[in-house]
Amino acid sequence: MPRTDRHPPHRPHPPHRPHPPHPPHPRPDGSEADAGRDVTGHRKAAAGPGPRGGGRRPGEWRARAGWTAAAGAVLALGLVAPGLVPAGAASLLGGALYTALLYTLLSAAAPRLGPWTAGTAALAAGWAVELFQLTGLPADLGRHSRLARLVLGTTFDPVDLLGYALGAAAATALHGLARRPARRGR
Repeated sequence: MPRTDRHPPHRPHPPHRPHPPHPPHPRPDGSEADAGRDVTGHRKAAAGPGPRGGGRRPGEWRARAGWTAAAGAVLALGLVAPGLVPAGAASLLGGALYTALLYTLLSAAAPRLGPWTAGTAALAAGWAVELFQLTGLPADLGRHSRLARLVLGTTFDPVDLLGYALGAAAATALHGLARRPARRGR
């Protein structure tokens, strides 16, 4: 018996496979069309060391070590120096050294910060702690913990606000001066 249908039997199509990415077209100047991809079209690997290094600049660890050493020196000075000067100057000196310590700790944590940013942040933190003393909570905490007393203080003193400003200004100025020779060497 002759076949009446004119179409061949249905065959399933092979499964769909995506095509490999096409390499970018070169620009007239010979560079790649997409700077984030290599000539095969694949993403370029991130520059810098592996996950532990986080892509940091080579001098960043050295800067952190320097700022940490500076924080230790400021802390030692802050524990000793106020007892060596008259009482009126001790309050200003203590406030200035407190802000300088905040500045060095902040710079150790984030060495890429510029002097103005670090100085402003240290001053804002110092003033925030001093204003927090108006609530009375730091005094309550200070009765139970020497560490809380050292970090938060106990009573509000407007002279401390001036001391914090002097410390932030001194730390910012010293940091700025220290950066000048480094910039000339580049």
